[in-house]
Amino acid sequence: MDTARLKKSFAQVTMHGDEVALFFYSSLFLRHPELRELFPVSMATQRDRLVRALGRIITDVEHLEQLRPFLQGLGRDHRKFGTLTDHFGPLGDSLIATMAHFSGPGWTPELEADWQAAYDLVAQIMIDAAAEDELVHPAYWDATVLFHERRAFDTAVFRVGTPEELSYLPGQSVAIEHETRPRIWRYYSIANAPRPDGTLDFHVRTVPGGELSMALVGGLGAGSRLRLGAPVGTLTLDDTSGRDVLLVAGSTGLAPVKAIAEQIAGLPRPPRVTLFFGARRADGLYDVADLEKFSASAPWLTVIPCVSDEADYDGQRGLLPDVVARCGSWVFHDAYLAGPTPMVEGMAGRLAAQGVPHEQIHVEDFGWSEP
Repeated sequence: MDTARLKKSFAQVTMHGDEVALFFYSSLFLRHPELRELFPVSMATQRDRLVRALGRIITDVEHLEQLRPFLQGLGRDHRKFGTLTDHFGPLGDSLIATMAHFSGPGWTPELEADWQAAYDLVAQIMIDAAAEDELVHPAYWDATVLFHERRAFDTAVFRVGTPEELSYLPGQSVAIEHETRPRIWRYYSIANAPRPDGTLDFHVRTVPGGELSMALVGGLGAGSRLRLGAPVGTLTLDDTSGRDVLLVAGSTGLAPVKAIAEQIAGLPRPPRVTLFFGARRADGLYDVADLEKFSASAPWLTVIPCVSDEADYDGQRGLLPDVVARCGSWVFHDAYLAGPTPMVEGMAGRLAAQGVPHEQIHVEDFGWSEP
């Protein structure tokens, strides 16, 4: 398998943009119409995920050991869709057909062999991971909403219970499907550290055009049924570093940050923790009362709320990266950042410019899903 040739081929194919994923799924469903029921009615998000996942795989294809955890997570994650081992053959056939179509005269037997070898390797890792996971975990967890509270017009906090234990690390996320939105799965971070009763909290804000987020914010009540996928994510606490901790959350990015703070509360000797929670306006600080109650019983925790678009707010004002930068130096801290992508990227850049080492700045990377 010539990895340089693969990368060059993929770069040329992706120049065709959205047509690539559209051709792939059209080919798949024409050849195997029985697979259409595994996918949502609207394929727009699914097409984006396909291209992102392929890009990640091809970028790291020559570094298999670095890529393996991603592929294993992908294999486990696809169990919730009902993906079976027998489905990988049709998927591979459509992928090869797609690459051949967009490669045009550049498609050669050698290039086809490269793509086939790469796909076979990726598929086998995913299949093996799914098979191992099947021995110990369900494909998804049924969940029942225990309470649901609308904290703002566009934001809700709710708690669910599951009959089977769902083990996870604070800071991780699960995909959620609502009974009224079949086959539409979106990732949401769990907002609490594991509890003895196994209940899970979620913070959800509606996004424009977000079918699932609108259902979760406006359509849930006690007794509503959800499905939860396997936990994923790398935004997890390094409790061995010995450094103090900086937590920065924008909007509902508070969820994983709050879970990490709760985990720190359970440590024998919690480090000093500074938690910045930002929103555009004060009414976006939907969980600030809970955070202040938490910090009142945790002398190691300092909570600093801030807003960016409200001039008369009685507290810290400005964009989160600016507020955090002017409140101190964080060179000797481990930083955990969550929230809207522009904020996280800006915050990571500001910390790096301040001298915080790259390995001390932790952000989420789901790979195949949306942050």
